[in-house]
This record gives sequence, structure tokens and C-alpha cells, in this order.
Amino acid sequence: MPEAGLKDLLEAGVHFGHQTRRWNPNMRRYIFGELDGIHIIDLIQTEALLENARRFAGELASGGGTVLFVGTKKQARGPVQEWAERCQMPYVNQRWLGGLLTNFNTISARISRLHELTSWRDEGKLELLPTKERMGMQAELAKLEYNLGGVRDMDRLPDAVFVTDLKTEEIAVREAVRLRIPIIGLVDTNCDPTHIDYVVPGNDDAIRSCQLVIGTIGGAIEEGAGAWRVQEERRLAEEMERRKKEEEERKKREEEEKARLEAEEAKKKAAEEKQAAEQRAQAEGKTAQGHASPTAGPVAGQGTPPSPGGEASPTPPAGEASKGQDSSAPEKAPAAAESQEASPEDAAAEKGGAK
Repeated sequence: MPEAGLKDLLEAGVHFGHQTRRWNPNMRRYIFGELDGIHIIDLIQTEALLENARRFAGELASGGGTVLFVGTKKQARGPVQEWAERCQMPYVNQRWLGGLLTNFNTISARISRLHELTSWRDEGKLELLPTKERMGMQAELAKLEYNLGGVRDMDRLPDAVFVTDLKTEEIAVREAVRLRIPIIGLVDTNCDPTHIDYVVPGNDDAIRSCQLVIGTIGGAIEEGAGAWRVQEERRLAEEMERRKKEEEERKKREEEEKARLEAEEAKKKAAEEKQAAEQRAQAEGKTAQGHASPTAGPVAGQGTPPSPGGEASPTPPAGEASKGQDSSAPEKAPAAAESQEASPEDAAAEKGGAK
């Protein structure tokens, strides 16, 4: 961060104050003495206080904070615009619009209107309007750019305000004090430093003095804001990479889940097909057994002798046949025994008849 030494402050004429009859008693502790009716500011205090303000502005900008540059007097307009644009910070160097901070909601609406008219102009839509309407919108655009051109990118209240002349920017100081916004101020001997958080005692009328103080504070803000933007870009890149990886992992998980569900579905379908095939095979086996059972009866009945009359006796049912066989079994047993006993006699009688 750039630093302003005692020699730089002396060469820039920062030590020259106002006339002794126009001084503010609250600036007594910052005054070294007087020379030819002009107060001389203590540059040793100025150097220390400027370093303190520079450190605060740099730390604020490095943390992503916004500093509003305010300098509407002729000596400060150029440096304020130059350093604010270099730091990419909002600034006011033409006219402080009342309520810029305390009535920021209304100012935001006017800033939106400024963006709208600017886009119409860039796209060529204004040229398509009737002459009277086009001229009215062009005049409105010029007025908005004059009053709000420096704060067109300020979408929220600033974190600090840097003021170059407390007398000229009295309204801005009051609004910042009311909202409790820290103020960095270049304070001359005719100003009241009571409400200033970071006082920089010095000459606010000399162009070189304004350039030195604004350049010192602006350089610290530029360096801090640049470092913050680099970190922010790195963070955004890491965030995008992380989101990309998460998206890839999510797609991979979805594909794996889809493949698992398809495998389970295929397995379930195969099991159902196998079960259906088994049931079909069982049904076919039962049908084949049912067709084979009626043909087995006549084949088994071929061994039975025909009845004496030459007519085939009717085949009894299976249950009755079994019962008949069971009941005739005891009767056949004695008959067989009698036939065995009478067989020798029968055999002799048959032999005598033959002779």
C-alpha cells in the first residue's frame, strides 16, 4: 500500500490551514502554530492519522467493503473521479443529492431508471420514439447521469464514506452520521472534526494536497479491493468446480440407481417367468396323467376268461370287484381242499371207465 511521508506532505502544502480568525476551536489539538495570520497544521499528527485512515480503508476494501468517495469542490472533482473509477467504487463529484443515503430506497428507483434509459439508448430504442418524447427522455437521462452517474453501480449503502471537505459536504456528513457509517475526512482548521471517525488534518483547498490525500487513501482501497476480487474469483471458481463435481456425482448416483433398479426388475421378471414355466409344466404333467388313466382298464381286463354263455360279463366297478375278490377268497380255499382230497378216487374211476 502506498504511504505518504512527512516530506511528501510538506511539499504538497498539507500543513497550511485557514486564517486564524476563521478557525474552529475543536481543531486546536491538530494545530502546530500560526505564521503570518495562518494556522500551521502539525504534520507529525497528520502523517500518523493518515496512515491510520489508510490502513482502515485498505482492510475494509480487502474484506469486500464499499467506500463512497465524496468531493464536489473544484479542487477534488478530478482526483475523486479518477481514484474511484480505478478502485471501482461509487463516487459523487458533481452534486450531493439530498437523501442519497437516508432515502436510499427512492434513490435506488432512480438508479434503476438510469439503467433503463441507458439500455434504451445503447439499443437504439430512443431513436424510434417521437421527437418530443425522445428529447424528454434524453434530458432525463442527462440529468440522472449528472446526479447519479457515479453511484449507478451502488446497490447497497456503503460501508464507509471518504469526504474531502466537511464544509461543502455537510449534508453528506450528516446523513452518514445519522446512519452511523464510518467517515474518513480531510479536515481543515475551519471544520469541526467531532463526528469524523478517521480525521486527517490537512489543507483541503490546495489541489496538490487533495491529490496526495485522495491518492493515498485511494491506493490503499485499490490494493485491498484488487486482492479481494482475486480471492472472490478464486472462490467462485472453486465453488463452480465443487458444484460441477457434485453434479457429476449426482448423475453418477442416478445412473447407478437406475441400473440397480433395472437389474432388480430384470431379476424379478426372470423369476416370474421361471415360476410361470414351472406352473405350466406341472399343469401339463397333470393333464397327461388324466389322459393315461382311462386306457389302463381294458388292458388289464384282457386276462379274464369270457363267461360260459359266450357273452362278456360286465366289468364291475373297481370298488365292487375288490370287495368280491376279498369275499370269495375264503370260499375258494375249502373248495380247493376238497378237490385235492377227491382227486385220487376220481383218477381211478376215470381209469376203470376207460377200460
